Amino acid sequence: MNTKFTLPMLVFLFGLTVAAQEKQTYKIQTIAFYNLENLFDFEDDPLTFDDDRTPEGKDHWTEKAYQAKLKNMARVISEIGTEITGTSPTVIGVCEIENRRVLDDLINQEPLLQKEYGIIHFDSPDRRGVDVALLYQKKLFTPTHYKTYELRLYEENDPSKRIYTRDQLLVSGYLEGEKLHFIVNHWPSRSGGEAKSRNKRMKAAVLNKYIIDSLFSDDPYAKIFTMGDLNDDPVSPSLIEVLKTKENKKDLGLKQLYNPMLNMYRQGMGTLAYGDHWNLFDQIIISSELTKTDYATYRIYKAGIFNKTYLTNSKGRYKGYPYRSFADGAFTGGFSDHFPVYLYLIKVKEDPTKLD
Repeated sequence: MNTKFTLPMLVFLFGLTVAAQEKQTYKIQTIAFYNLENLFDFEDDPLTFDDDRTPEGKDHWTEKAYQAKLKNMARVISEIGTEITGTSPTVIGVCEIENRRVLDDLINQEPLLQKEYGIIHFDSPDRRGVDVALLYQKKLFTPTHYKTYELRLYEENDPSKRIYTRDQLLVSGYLEGEKLHFIVNHWPSRSGGEAKSRNKRMKAAVLNKYIIDSLFSDDPYAKIFTMGDLNDDPVSPSLIEVLKTKENKKDLGLKQLYNPMLNMYRQGMGTLAYGDHWNLFDQIIISSELTKTDYATYRIYKAGIFNKTYLTNSKGRYKGYPYRSFADGAFTGGFSDHFPVYLYLIKVKEDPTKLD
């Protein structure tokens, strides 16, 4: 479904007041990212360290818990962006998923089944079997090229001491004839402390910049989305010094990156909380071409954090934190320890009198 908006809604959504625009209608699409917090199946994979997420493991991860988790994840995804578009995201990147099976089970949940999502997924070398993936509505987005980029890390720069972590996934394709590029990330964690682990994320950022620069070398006006759980905030060196992200659109030049989450972070907003402190690790960063305001083709309108009340702990020690799905060795009935993030793309519909 391509959603169209006439003037009354546009005045509310976009603040359009110019009389010449009164006859225009707009199409709008949601792009999102969600850390699904260890969406594992309940069977042991002998090739990975997933033993905890089995019925006999310390997490007591049963088929019943798995099915409840799937239902919760599908509910959240189905509601992201619906306040404006009336439908679930056109494209959504996900991380902390174990394998293709859990993605198949996810998109076949009742809230998502009719959306006919496609899946792009590759197994990564991560020790626990944790991967990233891209889901897309097949009637709206057509992928034409995809590949993974391996992040090679070593303890003490010793090639014999490989640190196995997630790949970065690049998917290119077309949305209504417009070529878009999506990079899905899950950068190394802060295990051992932020400073001690920082270099791993700096290297992840270097790899990410390499992918982005390769896209820019083919097309300086490429429309690029790099999204994911970066395990760094928008002000971290990996973002500011390596990717050189900008906070203000007016500061952007050709082949540069805009981070709409930077301003949110400065306002105290976040996607996960720890020790009474909010972090905004989940981000969607876009190339400068997507920030133009002519709206002749798809451009960013706004970005946000999907933090509905039901996704938040309502009481106890962690009141106000994301309502995670697992704690104290058991399924809580919750969702994830991260909030999803999203942005809206809009463009002018050329013929407002023509119905789809």
